[in-house]
Amino acid sequence: MDEFENEGQPRGSPRRIISPDDYEDRIGSIEPMAFLPVGSGLSYGDGRRNDSGTLIECGRHNRILAFDPGTGILTCEAGVTLGDILARAVPHRFFLPVTPATALVTVGGAVANDVHGGNHHGRGSFGNHVRRLTLLRSAGERMVCSPEENAELFAATIGGMGLTGLILDVELRLMKVPSPHVQRHTIRFENLDQYFTLVDRAGEEHEYVAAWVDQLATGRRTGRGVLWAADHADGACEFPDIPKRLKLSVPFSPPVNLLNSVTLRAWNEYRFRKQSPGETVSTVKWTTYFHPLDGINGWNRLYGRRGLCQHQSVYPAANAPETTARLLETARRMGHASVQTRLQRFGDVAASGLLSFPRPGFSLTLDFADHGETTIKLLDALDRIVVEAGGAISPCGDFRMSPEAFDASFPSWRRLEALRDPAMASNFWRRTALALRAG
Repeated sequence: MDEFENEGQPRGSPRRIISPDDYEDRIGSIEPMAFLPVGSGLSYGDGRRNDSGTLIECGRHNRILAFDPGTGILTCEAGVTLGDILARAVPHRFFLPVTPATALVTVGGAVANDVHGGNHHGRGSFGNHVRRLTLLRSAGERMVCSPEENAELFAATIGGMGLTGLILDVELRLMKVPSPHVQRHTIRFENLDQYFTLVDRAGEEHEYVAAWVDQLATGRRTGRGVLWAADHADGACEFPDIPKRLKLSVPFSPPVNLLNSVTLRAWNEYRFRKQSPGETVSTVKWTTYFHPLDGINGWNRLYGRRGLCQHQSVYPAANAPETTARLLETARRMGHASVQTRLQRFGDVAASGLLSFPRPGFSLTLDFADHGETTIKLLDALDRIVVEAGGAISPCGDFRMSPEAFDASFPSWRRLEALRDPAMASNFWRRTALALRAG
């Protein structure tokens, strides 16, 4: 039996791991809540940990089983990464219909977290493009799940954080594109009011829309930033299908946090000023646009030895300007600087998952270096603002959300608990749902 280190976050200790084959061999003598499937181990939170049990390392099953270059339908094992899919599909002018900010995540992880990308306003989240999946339950059943077959279990598995069983394979429908690369429109905005004036039209006109916000700006500049709206380039784009990357590495965590308020104020000022006022258009390689940090090994070490704390929330559009301003100001007031602040509009596409995080409204993501108890207090304060606004907090990178905040964010959790495979549990589920059930 090996050990598994969570690469996304230094918090915690390595855990025991087994392969999917070893897990299947144990069926018939599995203890309750003794296992949890994991993919690439990139999550920042404790939804990828089962400290009193054993992890099933799904990345050991990583074959693409079938791909039809005529229809774009692809079937693969759960351990295949999104990068593996793109390497196969891009030469045939197909692309993932939804891609998060890294291609290193496994398909099983993308399903379990129902990940989203910059085109949620038009295409929803990852689960909206899953045609079917095969699930191995601890009682020994291999269950084919789809919107038509075992539909309730299918919905529970998408966004279900690996708790409904071991995903064996997934069938996806990919998206036909003229080129994998993108034509990017870069628009600088001076404050939040300008952003909210721009974003709706950008979503109507472009496939991908997201924005960086300067969380440290104040006064009339509060919420200033840069909006990126993009579409796939035309077939005349001359970049190679699979561009080569210059591989960089951060070899160790510095003894102090280099990404503090002083350095980030200077960086944010440079980042804002280097963009010309108005709108500029450029063609960008898809690897650079979608997955900029995949070429930097150990980038999270820059946050210091404690690592990264991420707070991602979604809240209704009706009160989005006020809620966004409150979240940004609260972080400043409590002495924290967000290294990367992203603001995005989510669309009205209904999620396929029972506990999917994306829903109509606006999503703000804040990345902080972990300063211990002061950071926990900040994250709790941000939770209260979001819940009060009628929103939800993402469980994907969470390690301390209260049971009450989880209940307010995901009132359907009891339906997932009823469908949870009894062999599966995580630190997150124990801390939230099982604590609520016990109470």
